[in-house]
Amino acid sequence: MPHYHTLGQIPRKRHTVFRKPDGSLYAEQLVSTEGFSDLYSLVYHCYPPTMVLHIDEPYSVAPEVAVDPNMQHRSFNGFEVPPVDDFLDSRIPVLINNDLYISLAAPRKSMTSYFYKNSGADEMLFVHRGQGILRTMYGDLPFGYGDHLLIPRGITYQIQFDSEDNRLFIIESNTPLRFPGRYLNKAGQLLEHAPFCERDIRKPRHLVTNDEKGDFLVKIKRNDTIWPYHFATHPFDLIGWDGYHYPFAFSIYDFEPITGRVHQPPPVHQTFETPAFVMCAFVPRLYDYHPDSIPAPYNHSNVDSDEVLYYVDGDFMSRNNIRKGMITLHPTGIPHGPAPGAVERSIGAIETKELAVMVDTFSPLKITRQALALENPDYYRSWLQ
Repeated sequence: MPHYHTLGQIPRKRHTVFRKPDGSLYAEQLVSTEGFSDLYSLVYHCYPPTMVLHIDEPYSVAPEVAVDPNMQHRSFNGFEVPPVDDFLDSRIPVLINNDLYISLAAPRKSMTSYFYKNSGADEMLFVHRGQGILRTMYGDLPFGYGDHLLIPRGITYQIQFDSEDNRLFIIESNTPLRFPGRYLNKAGQLLEHAPFCERDIRKPRHLVTNDEKGDFLVKIKRNDTIWPYHFATHPFDLIGWDGYHYPFAFSIYDFEPITGRVHQPPPVHQTFETPAFVMCAFVPRLYDYHPDSIPAPYNHSNVDSDEVLYYVDGDFMSRNNIRKGMITLHPTGIPHGPAPGAVERSIGAIETKELAVMVDTFSPLKITRQALALENPDYYRSWLQ
């Protein structure tokens, strides 16, 4: 999905001799997807990345499902997730299925004693509060409020936060997150009608070569299990790299909304897609300009998807009593729509300041035990007049 990028020093030809100043060889590594058939990067380590000192006892982080199946509109108060010092311990799964996990996190501390790698899923960290630096072997990537941080599977990372006030909305996807195909030309370039372009995609810019030996703990997740690996060399020891497989950032504020004379359906807000779900960004925008338009969305039924909305900021015009960090779940097969009074309230309005992230899944979502502790139990009655 990202375009070609390179940082640091690399040899002119791949798979050729590339020596350090002392005459020894740098260690080349291919980081590839779909075997050797899709996106990849070639990276050059100071030391072979294969030197494992020992592996601690693995432990389970499997979520506990409380509701399956679900056929009820629900909402959850995400900001009630308590802050926790450790980054991994702070992650609270809320909604899950076999394709993705949706989690919330409020980590207070930076990752300093270990590194983390999700080897089974791509990760998208939406930054609701906080700022800092995402550190990987590909370089440093500064982030802040409103950023989507895309971390493809298999990338080891650390997060450095600038303060203890951090809130994250996290997607773990078992299939790669891509830009919508209708936004791309045959060469993979974002088209003129796409709501964002390559200039909006922020790539790692500052490569730091950590030429170090020692004992470096990398917690590796796969199949709901954490495997604590101790490596003999620093994970971020690259002298250079090039390719297409790397983390990047995209700010919700760089999404340019598509509007029309009458209400536009959610696909105009789309940001990413997979075969299993799509993501959208609802951003501040002008309302419809037909003289008789109704800006509020019409009632609709999701006949083949569960709809999740994460409310970030602003006044979400179609609902009542919405708070920052709230999550709503509208399952397949049940109609939903604007709250009582929202339709009349929207007529004649000029613009909205709403900010939200949406996830539509094509398989039903299950609700975790932790999610029930955050639930507004009467939400399904909120359409009564």
